[in-house]
Amino acid sequence: MPKIVVYSSVCCPYSVRALALLKSKGAKCEVIDVTMCSKLRAEMRERAGGINTVPQIFIGERHVGGCDELHELEEAGSLDPLLAD
Repeated sequence: MPKIVVYSSVCCPYSVRALALLKSKGAKCEVIDVTMCSKLRAEMRERAGGINTVPQIFIGERHVGGCDELHELEEAGSLDPLLAD
């Protein structure tokens, strides 16, 4: 399974939802909390092409996007192949 990085913030319901889906797939995620750290938020924004909202999810080197995009991949049957690489 590729490395999964999720930039998140405290009490973000979208982050919780995205992490729950990934956990249900057996994925282990590195969660980076950007709540109180402008340096980490800037890192996230740079990696995500300027997007400032959380969560921002990376599977391997691929930027998946946020919670909605992750669930769209799941509904399309595209998430499992990404996690299997």
